[in-house]
Amino acid sequence: MAVEFEDNRVKVKDAIGSAAIVFLHEACGLLEKQTKQNAKVKTGQTKGSYSYAVDEVELTGYVGSNYENAIWEEFGTGEYALNGDGRKGGWRYMDEKGNWHYTKGKRPRRPLFKAFTSLKGRITKRAEQVLKERLEAE
Repeated sequence: MAVEFEDNRVKVKDAIGSAAIVFLHEACGLLEKQTKQNAKVKTGQTKGSYSYAVDEVELTGYVGSNYENAIWEEFGTGEYALNGDGRKGGWRYMDEKGNWHYTKGKRPRRPLFKAFTSLKGRITKRAEQVLKERLEAE
């Protein structure tokens, strides 16, 4: 009795890569949406600045903002900075209308962290589903 070996490594690798790309777009889109829902809205600038990107070659996804205030919203400033390493003692600043204000900083709202924390289980489960569906389809 002869045993024949069929090498499916390339097909399996392609199916896994395809599943990963589908999953990354889905997961990053979900995280972006939840982060925007968590974001404070004054002008909408920070909320609207969140986006995601997927590197389909490296199979990595990124969710975030290139807007400076998003960093302050996530980690806080001054005496309220998340790691306690902000400026102490408060400071004065002028707003866009020319009015002066005194502050000790901004409390971290953590919209991205809260989005990830609330969706982590759902995203993990979905990764398993997508991979299983793609491999069974092959």
